[in-house]
Amino acid sequence: MVSDREVILRLLLAVLFSGLIGLEREVSGRAAGFRTHILVCVGSTLVMLTALHLMDQYKGVASIDPGRIAAQVVSGIGFLGAGTIIQIRDSVRGLTTAAGLWSAAGIGLAVGSGFYVGAVAATLIVLIVLYLLSQVEQKMVGTKRKDSGGN
Repeated sequence: MVSDREVILRLLLAVLFSGLIGLEREVSGRAAGFRTHILVCVGSTLVMLTALHLMDQYKGVASIDPGRIAAQVVSGIGFLGAGTIIQIRDSVRGLTTAAGLWSAAGIGLAVGSGFYVGAVAATLIVLIVLYLLSQVEQKMVGTKRKDSGGN
């Protein structure tokens, strides 16, 4: 059973991890920024915590698979991400933001399940991709791309 203190810790970690990712999106002027990433991650953390709680509550009475509940987050977040993708003439915008939201949901599921090493590592990797690789890409291309790479 997950203690109340652990629940609060996991939710606060979700805010921290996704806030770091959302901040980059906010600074880059994207529609889905700081608050959106935090809400996605906290929501998915809560879904995982609820799945674990239900599994514990109904142990021996019913079979509850937290993985099945988590899978619904993974597919459901696709609809939110799809809303950030826009095609303008010959370019597509919002793909990186959509991928960031999907990653934030995955990080939330990891935090909710107590998989802290995975959540921390994924957060660091996402931040490296968003900050560092964006700079590398700009140097290689010369200017910020107007398609999926600059989103």
